[in-house]
Amino acid sequence: MVHVAELPVGWLGKNHALWLGAGHATGELLLFTDADVVMAPDTLRRAAAFVRENRLDHLTAGPHVDMPGWLLQTFGVCFGVIFALFSRPWKASDPRSGAHVGVGAFNLLRAEAYRRIGTHRAIAMRPDDDMKLGKLVKKHGLRQGFVNAATHVRVEWYHSIGEALHGLRKNGFAGVDYRLSVVLLATVLLPLTLVWPFVAVWVTHGATRALNALAVAVVLAIFAGAAREQRVRWWYGVACPLAIVLFLAAVWNATLYALVHRGIEWRGTHYSLDELRANKV
Repeated sequence: MVHVAELPVGWLGKNHALWLGAGHATGELLLFTDADVVMAPDTLRRAAAFVRENRLDHLTAGPHVDMPGWLLQTFGVCFGVIFALFSRPWKASDPRSGAHVGVGAFNLLRAEAYRRIGTHRAIAMRPDDDMKLGKLVKKHGLRQGFVNAATHVRVEWYHSIGEALHGLRKNGFAGVDYRLSVVLLATVLLPLTLVWPFVAVWVTHGATRALNALAVAVVLAIFAGAAREQRVRWWYGVACPLAIVLFLAAVWNATLYALVHRGIEWRGTHYSLDELRANKV
């Protein structure tokens, strides 16, 4: 076991711990995961075989996320859909695409590839280290893969909406590379596409109502597909508008906190916004 008495300057605590642990590892493959992740007994064996068979340098996996209550489950599914649309994990394996992905619950890398991309030193001040690890892999021309591992990897997420808003505050702004323009764009587009149609089917008429009804059907179909993977009831999708409002609340909570406090607070430590922004990937 490795004990750290003092966090070096220029590091987030978690990222430093991952880097330090990787430095002590001697295997061919390195798995970066969270302490609360639960895996099926054959997960690592199957993942290692998948990496070898597909000649990958990096394999990341989408876990099953445990969430209590219908509202959190709806929020979690909608969060996952937005994340997927933003990151396009189905394109991660395409070397011609800039799409990249990384999931904190399961990032498996070849040790050689990890050293080649600069280790966690290259993302020492990134609260979104999991995604940026994936970005480094693609930037260095290495092979990346994504699998849905809901049957093999599980993680317990937040226990309440309040806890989710607080937890996402540390990396919500980092997730859009600290670009206020992206936050503003999302604030306009998400309500227009994922909230307004649910209202419009009740307040519009004729062809407009029909088009909005079609939009609602598409949203519910997408939600049902994602909900099935997470074993969430498909009809929770009718609460998508509320979940989107909560998602935007989480993003704005993170953005305003970072701007007002000029940084983020993570496990009792304040990290300067200027330092965070300087670590560009």
